[in-house]
Amino acid sequence: MKTTIEIADGLFDEAKARAAATNTTLRDLVERGLRAVLADPLEREPYRLPDASVRGEGLAPGVSWEELLDYAYDEPRP
Repeated sequence: MKTTIEIADGLFDEAKARAAATNTTLRDLVERGLRAVLADPLEREPYRLPDASVRGEGLAPGVSWEELLDYAYDEPRP
């Protein structure tokens, strides 16, 4: 089937260069790319961050949130 698509100039130039370097056609590259995208399942399990809490007791004794922010930003806050 013939169709027309718009491709960003830079991407088109890269694709043409890759096709020439690999002795294939632009059509083959586009078809391979579409097959790769369509083979990827749409629904994935959401990523869950691992539980990295430490005993669930919050900050270490004697450390305030203000001190923690100062340390994180490497400067005293106003």
